[in-house]
This record gives sequence, structure tokens and C-alpha cells, in this order.
Amino acid sequence: MLLTSVLLGLMTVFPADSVPRRLTLLPLPLVYYTPETRLAYGAALTATLRFRRDAGDSTARPSQLTVGAAYTQNRQLLLYVPFQVFYDHNRYYTYGEVGYYRYTYYFFGVGEQAVPRELYAVRFPRVRLNAFRRILPTLPSGKLYAGLRYQFEDYHLTQVAAEGQLATGIVTGSRGSRLSGGGGGVFFDSRDQVFFPTKGVVADVGFWLRNRATGAGSNGQTTHFDRYVADVSSYHRLTRHAVLAMNYFTSFTSGEAPFNALSLLGGTRRMRGYYEGRYRDQNAALLQSELRVPLYKRLGAVAFGSLGVLGSEGQLLRLGAPKAAYGAGLRFTVNRRDHLNLRVDYGLGNRSSGLYLTIGEAF
Repeated sequence: MLLTSVLLGLMTVFPADSVPRRLTLLPLPLVYYTPETRLAYGAALTATLRFRRDAGDSTARPSQLTVGAAYTQNRQLLLYVPFQVFYDHNRYYTYGEVGYYRYTYYFFGVGEQAVPRELYAVRFPRVRLNAFRRILPTLPSGKLYAGLRYQFEDYHLTQVAAEGQLATGIVTGSRGSRLSGGGGGVFFDSRDQVFFPTKGVVADVGFWLRNRATGAGSNGQTTHFDRYVADVSSYHRLTRHAVLAMNYFTSFTSGEAPFNALSLLGGTRRMRGYYEGRYRDQNAALLQSELRVPLYKRLGAVAFGSLGVLGSEGQLLRLGAPKAAYGAGLRFTVNRRDHLNLRVDYGLGNRSSGLYLTIGEAF
């Protein structure tokens, strides 16, 4: 019922033959229900734009910014502004997120040492900023960027399960932590489109050195850790209408990171079908694939699958203990010019499932 009303509203906002414009606004009501939140409601506004400086440049990438807010029956609050910005004929690329969350999550333990799920409450502001400038403009194909990264997160646990593992304080970060740190990286993009590529590659490789997690230790001391991440996606047109998308993700952590900063599997983007953070450890590697086909006019469908593994300081990756998930979904194109989709997915894992409703592809 909710999805039907959302689609009808979008068809009203975007006529069949939308006139190309520099700014397109998509208002979207948010209504959902989960056991840990009960009823949640709010609104989001997504803006897709091109800057005046890029007028007349058909190769200029569109930028996107979303402002969202939600409140739940359990008095939880979510305020978030994710963004990605291309500027000056793709010379500069910036993406990240600014947000404030008062929320609850489930904790399932670290590594293969699973524990009965523990519900914990937390509040935190979050800032993630990645700023790049294009380099080597003479490359025969694609665009290569290099730049800096910064992250800040002040994680306050306000409630934990009385008999749970977090209550013991032995888990790094279970008493809260203030995380800050910076690094750098490179970004390569040869996609034909940003929001729905049919060919090309996008690769985001980064490192964060000497991250500081104040108060994360068992005695409240400051801990430090490094992280190295590679997120690569490739797109292959199989037929005139069918596209195969592949995603390769790795995350390696050294040092003593708080549990909320470990490598994660599960959620709306990585291994749909599992709760976000269902699996966490120092290291993670993931392979995902998705077949995308049109159905009728603005409506499309996908089938997807994923396989992931975790690792620790003692064993880089535990290849003998893989995690798998699969599922299917529908797509509704809300912006025809840039092929921006409303995404509805249902994923299945091992004694786990998840329903996802959001804007944009998983990868």
C-alpha cells in the first residue's frame, strides 16, 4: 500500500516527458515499521542538479543531495544529509554525509563468535567528507581523481542489554567513543551514467591512518587504528536491455578499532538480506552481482546475489566460513534524464531477510 502511494505520487511529480532542467526535486514520504523502532515516519527531499558553470556540457556529471528526517514511536530521531557533487566540468568531485542519529541497533558479536542479538541505544553526530580533484586528464578513457578524506563520529551508548556482551565492557567501544581521523585515496570513473550505468568501471580506493577513538578502550583510554578500503564496481551490457553489475569490496583494519568502526557486512548496500552489521570483524571481503532488466516503461526488475567473508588479525580472511545472500527487486525511474530509480529490494540470507525501500542503486 505504501509503495503504491509513493509510485502514484512520483508519477504526478514527474510527467511522462520531463523537460531537461538543471534542478530536479523529488519529495518522498518515509513510513516504515521495524521491531526496534515500531512505527517510523518522516520525509526526504532529493535534489538532482547541474551547476550553471557546467551549462552546455553534456559530459558534466549530475550532482545529488538528499535532506531527510524521521521520527519513531520509540522516540528515535534521524537527521541526515548525504551528498555527491561534481563541479567545474567534472574537475572536482566531493561526496559524504552529515547527520545526527538517536537510534537503536542490534549487536550480534564480533567475528564468528556470534551472540544472541542485543538491542542497544545510541546517539551520535556523524561527518564524512571526501574531496577529490581530477588528475592525469590525458587518460584515454575514464577520469582519475586524488584527494583527502575525513571522518568524525561521537558515539554515545545510552542503553545496552543488561546481560549482554556490550554491558561487560570487554568489547572495544562498548562504553562509547569519539572517532576522528583522516586519510586519502584515489577515485576512478569510466561509467557512462552515474545513477544507472550500463558500461564502465567505478573504483574508490582509500586509506585512513592513525584514526583516534577517544574513550574506546576497556578502561576509557584512547585507541588507534588504520583502515584500507577498496570499493570497485563494473557494468556490462549483456543485451540491448539487460545489464550485469558487479561489485567487489574489501576492508582491512589494523590496530584497535571500536566495534562500530569495524568492517561490516549487511544492510542496504552490502549483502542485502542481512541486518546492517550482522557480521563485523577487522577485515571483510565481498563479491556482489546484480542482473538489471526493464519491464514496462519506467518499471524495471533485478535479481541479485552476494558472497562475503570476514577476517581478523590472526587470519586475514576466513575463506572457509563464507556468508551468502540473494534476492530480487523492482525499480521505478523517477528521473528519466539521469535514470535515477526508486529501489525496492527483498533479500534473503541464512535465517535472515530484509526489505529495502530507498533511492538509487545499491552499487
